[in-house]
Amino acid sequence: MTNLFYQIHYKIFCPNVTFIIAWFPNEMSGFHSTKRSQGQFPIVQNMTVTEGGIANLTCRVEHNDNTSLQWSNPAQQTLFFGDKKALRDNRIELVRATSQELTISISEVTLADEGMYTCSLFTMPVKTAKAFLTVLGVPKKPEINGLTKPLLEGDQITLTCVTSGSKPAADVRWFKNEKEIKGAKEVNASGKTFTVKSSLQLLVNRHDDGVAYTCRVDHVSLTATHEETTQVLEVHYAPYVEIKHSIPAPLEGQYLKLECVPHGNPSPDPVLWTKDGGELPDLDRVIVEGRELTFMSLNKTDNGTYRCEATNHLGTSHAEYKLVVKDPNALPGPPDHALIGGIVAVVVFATLCLIIVLGRYLARHKGTYLTNEAKGADDAPDADTAIINADGNHAHAEEKKEYFI
Repeated sequence: MTNLFYQIHYKIFCPNVTFIIAWFPNEMSGFHSTKRSQGQFPIVQNMTVTEGGIANLTCRVEHNDNTSLQWSNPAQQTLFFGDKKALRDNRIELVRATSQELTISISEVTLADEGMYTCSLFTMPVKTAKAFLTVLGVPKKPEINGLTKPLLEGDQITLTCVTSGSKPAADVRWFKNEKEIKGAKEVNASGKTFTVKSSLQLLVNRHDDGVAYTCRVDHVSLTATHEETTQVLEVHYAPYVEIKHSIPAPLEGQYLKLECVPHGNPSPDPVLWTKDGGELPDLDRVIVEGRELTFMSLNKTDNGTYRCEATNHLGTSHAEYKLVVKDPNALPGPPDHALIGGIVAVVVFATLCLIIVLGRYLARHKGTYLTNEAKGADDAPDADTAIINADGNHAHAEEKKEYFI
């Protein structure tokens, strides 16, 4: 009977809490832990869960002599004592209760559930282990503020992307047509969560018309995807015009189409065609269909400057095309390759003949020059005497000839 003890549980019910009191008679247990219980330690692990998810808290003991396990929350309220539920919270359920394990689950986790949870092993003395439950706040879908439609070319605007409810603070990124651009970030704490803002300052022009600006939110709680919002800019601007032609060098009798291509928002339609500042002549041969001006068969009377004019409520623009119709018979024909080849052959033949004549001339040409030797220089006592003797012999010097080719 020395190891026999009794547990008497008194349950006192309050609105949400059930208190479980365990009493161990002194004469039965002596409040002394056995040698085996001294080696018992509860084992727990920290846990991270996303807001709205399920948290499973597990407490294990490798060796247990049927001593009870208990889970309590950060407010030190008992959740489960063994398999007995103590806190009236429908979100908290028992998963497993054995002599070596007590596992409970908390569903629909909120930020208020975050904190230190305690597993107690009721040996003498009581042994505890603590596990911290981290709850991630999920950021809300971002909103883009500051955009009005339509915008006018030259407007300066500030786009602001806002997301709230994240924990830790979310990362907000901007994309312009899928290309990332940098914004000015601002983070503000609100209780346990954060509100993150990111701003873009834009000076809009006609090239921004139809451009998509996307605000994307990345967060550790969004493992498989991300939250994002996209706004497409609508920019109104005055028109500008260009004229496209079907052939580069019009000839008499050919077919020619001129296309007026206006760019503007709102679209400038219809367009106005004129010739040399006046109306188009001969409308039977010249056809106007929408933005196209077509000449069925060109002649020189069609020569002139053709203007296309486009207008919207922001302005007017025009482009001009100068038409010069040429006579196909007056155009230079293709080059005569036989004539060119003959000229080249004559030049080559003349060059070869010149080279041969010049070579023969150089071979037959001869030149002479006189050489004088200072006779008696070997017998002169010094250099001056040798030169005097040599000068005296110029009159009798033998003329020597040398030839060169």
